[in-house]
Parts: sequence; C-alpha cells; structure tokens
Amino acid sequence: MSNNIGTTCVQGGYTPKNGEPRQIPIIQSTTFKYETGEAMGKLFDLEAEGYFYTRLQNPTNDMVAKKIAMLEGGSAAMLTSSGQAASFMAIFNICEAGGHIVASSSIYGGTYNLLDVTMRKMGIETTFVSPDCSDDELNAAFRENTKLVFGETIANPALTVLDIERFAKAAHDHGVPLIVDNTFATPVNCRPIEWGADIVTHSTTKYMDGHGSAVGGVIVDSGKFDWMAHKDKYPGLTTPDESYHGITYAERFGKEGAYITKCTAQLMRDFGCIPSPMGSYILNLGLESLHVRMKRHVENGQAVAEFLSKSDKIEYVSYPGLKGDKYYDRAMKYMGNGGCGVVSFNLKGGRAAAEKFMNSLKLAAIETHVADARSCCLNPASTTHRQMSDEQLLAAGIPAGLVRFSCGLEDAADLIADIEQALA
Repeated sequence: MSNNIGTTCVQGGYTPKNGEPRQIPIIQSTTFKYETGEAMGKLFDLEAEGYFYTRLQNPTNDMVAKKIAMLEGGSAAMLTSSGQAASFMAIFNICEAGGHIVASSSIYGGTYNLLDVTMRKMGIETTFVSPDCSDDELNAAFRENTKLVFGETIANPALTVLDIERFAKAAHDHGVPLIVDNTFATPVNCRPIEWGADIVTHSTTKYMDGHGSAVGGVIVDSGKFDWMAHKDKYPGLTTPDESYHGITYAERFGKEGAYITKCTAQLMRDFGCIPSPMGSYILNLGLESLHVRMKRHVENGQAVAEFLSKSDKIEYVSYPGLKGDKYYDRAMKYMGNGGCGVVSFNLKGGRAAAEKFMNSLKLAAIETHVADARSCCLNPASTTHRQMSDEQLLAAGIPAGLVRFSCGLEDAADLIADIEQALA
C-alpha cells in the first residue's frame, strides 16, 4: 500500500482477494458461528483472533478502523458509536478513580463537560490550562497521580491551535501520554502522532463521514508509548487482568497492541458503545473522498474568513489560516495545507445580533453540526456550550456573540453572497 494519504483514503484497510466484494462488505450480524466450544473459548481467552459478538468487534468495523489507523500513522484503532464515546473510552482506559488529567481549556464543550462534571463524579479530577500557557504554568498543572494530557488540534469552536510538540514534551517529561482530538484537522491536514502525540481521537461524525449520515468516533493508538516503563502508573495495562485469566496486556500485546486490546476487551465489553456495521460502511464511503473534500473545505473557509475580516459588523474573525490570526504561525507549522473549513467570528451586538444573522441565512442551515458537505452554523453560547457560564465561555474563547460557521463544499462565491445579505 502507498504511503500517500489519498491512496490510503481510497484503498486502505481492505484488500479483496480473488472473487471477493470490491467494496468493504457489511457484516450485519450480531453473532458468529463456531464448530466447537473450544474454538470459541480461545477467543474469550484472547488467545486467538476472530469474532464472537459484535458488541466487542465486527469485521466491517475493524476494516474501517484499520484504514483510519493507517491514515494517522498509528498501530491500532477502535471505532466507537460517537466522538464522545471515543473521548471517554480513550481517557478511561488509562485513568480511573483517583486519577488526574491535565487538559487544554480550549476544547469542545461536550468534552469539557465530560471532564469537568461527569468524570469528576467518577473520582477523576481535571486541571485545565490555557493552550497558550507558559511552560512553567503547564508543568505546574501536573500531579503525582496525573495519568494523561488532553487537547484538540484545532479547538471546536474557538479555533485555537494546540502546540502539539510542546504539550507532548511536557506529557513525556512527566511520564504520561498525550491524547489529541484531531477531528477538525483530520489526518489529511495534520498527523499529531508525527509531532509526539501518543493517542489520537476523532468524532468521525464530522469531516471523516462528511455528509451528516452516521454518528461515530475512533481511537487510534500510536503504539509508541512504553507502558511497562511506567508500570506503577498504569496497572490496568501492566498487571494481570483477572477478568481475562490473568493476561497482562502490555506483555502479551506489546506497545503496539496493548492499549487498543484492553480498550476493546474491557471497555467495549462493559460499555458496549459500538457503531453499527452499516454506520461504519457509510463512514468508509466518506473516508474515500476525505483527501479531496478537505482541500475544498479549506479553500472555502479561507475565502469566507478573508471576506468576514473586512466587514465592519464583525468584531473579530478566528481562522488559523488568516494572516495576522493569533494561531497563524502555529497552524503553518502543524498544518501547512490549511486546517479546516470552520470559521468562528464574533458579531458586534452579541447574542441578539448572532441570532438575527443566522435567521437571515438562506444557504447555510442552523444545525448542531459542523464539518459537513453542506454549510451550517450555530451560536455556541445558546446551544452546544449553554451549560457554561459567561466567564467559562470567555475563558474558552467563546463569547456570547460568536458564530461558528462551517463552510461546506458549495461554491465560495455563493457562500459569501449569502453571508453578505445576512449581515445586511
């Protein structure tokens, strides 16, 4: 298989043999038949590869996961039923009650809530740091019981860009992995593992699917973090798992396979947030054109951002591809081909102005969605981030008048004309 990302998008993860289906087959079955109980028993003991129940693994899901692992340059991957499930399982796989997380404060509101509210109830604490904090501030956030660092390549919706290399160095200096949510950039525009990230997550619902058809998520392991070197910090990976006859994942499956195997065998077994094979098939159709679509999303995002930056009705525009943007240099370092098609801008007049603007759009729909073939927008303060106070909103870089505008694949001239008449 070629190392070129476009070829991997189209052909990665599945190579049909003579007379087999050209398209990834949909194995729409909950269960799999075996000739003997002994053969199935080996699967339950993790001594043989195969499938026994779709709640844990399914061939269709695995083929698509393999493609995404190839795209990110990882060793193994697991699909989940949503991006939120991917974030939760990626973290919970290595951080349990009594553990601590260092996270960028500029992340998707749903993930912020997961860390700050739900996981706190589970006995896991999070210290949030600004993505622009000093090295001293970053290092001061770590504790003895810190298990991981978490951030987003391009934060949703503030569009801050994470200094992946710097956050990875801090994580590794403290003996913990860096988890990066790469949803907005996609592996087409940034591969965080190449910059030191250890685990990458995505809401595949966004650009990877790209058509608003199937909710999903994925966790990709780089296969590079040495769990055994930090044995005391990660007993779940480095000591025997009695629920699987005493298997020690890091010994049995090595650096390349331990993390995803444990995540599948334990968490997917117990939480069951698996995608349907049909959903994974739809995701794969999106992946086949990801490299082509991302170019157009970026072109449209750039054109819209440049237009908005000249309007006197806009207080400011956030788009990492805009020269003069706070994150321009960082975006060029990590995403030379551009970041994404999402533009955030703050309207003069706050929430009321944002509402009036969105109600006046004709092409772009108001949706709780982003990163789609069709343009859409929302006002995070009154929708996705409404659980946050005005102070928290400002800290996360999301003022009340902010509009998150996701540029689809339409003609840029039509998008600009629609925005222009809505502003008027």
